Amino acid sequence: MLEKEKSASENESLDTKKKRLENIISILHLEYPHSKCHLSYQNPLELLIATILSAQCTDERVNQVTKELFKKYKTAQDYANASQEELENAIRSTGFFRNKTKAIMSCCKALVVNYGGEVPTSIEKLTQLDGVGRKTANVVLGNIFGIPGIIVDTHIKRLAGRLGLSHKSDPDKIESDLMSMVPKQEWTYFSNALSDHGRLICQARKPLCLKCKINHLCPSVELGN
Repeated sequence: MLEKEKSASENESLDTKKKRLENIISILHLEYPHSKCHLSYQNPLELLIATILSAQCTDERVNQVTKELFKKYKTAQDYANASQEELENAIRSTGFFRNKTKAIMSCCKALVVNYGGEVPTSIEKLTQLDGVGRKTANVVLGNIFGIPGIIVDTHIKRLAGRLGLSHKSDPDKIESDLMSMVPKQEWTYFSNALSDHGRLICQARKPLCLKCKINHLCPSVELGN
């Protein structure tokens, strides 16, 4: 974002920003009416594991890995009792596999001990688990339990800045900014839809501003591309 554009959006009143965001959300509903999480899962535990694996990894790669992983490990107890070496090998292609293996095993041991192997339904309890930050917790809560949450992934972080909705760099602060402007019932949908927009249109290296349906509401638009 150019400095003058950033300055203009920073000086925008909260009410004006909310009205602009309301229009953005309306257009997102038209463009991405069925936006949802792109990870493959059938239950809360599978989504939790898949989201942990998705850190620094594409959803496509995670889905390839979990297709076989979920056949072998079906419960939290299965992960808790897993051979560390075998689990590492199973998730190796997702990157950072040693840290992810330790986090998954520790997380699932806590699920077994504290929650009878079930995934808890509060962000406070979820974020106490190893490998689970607010992003992961909100993915699980919003997409499988229907508890609204703003999911600050790499796309949301980028687009929040480009759209002048938040000029913070810390994901928790971006989440807080968006929570103050986006209607609560829209939090999960907005996160999924804006992430889709980031994947398809507002890409990191070369945003497709001419194809963007919300370019008239964006302070960073470049119509010369």
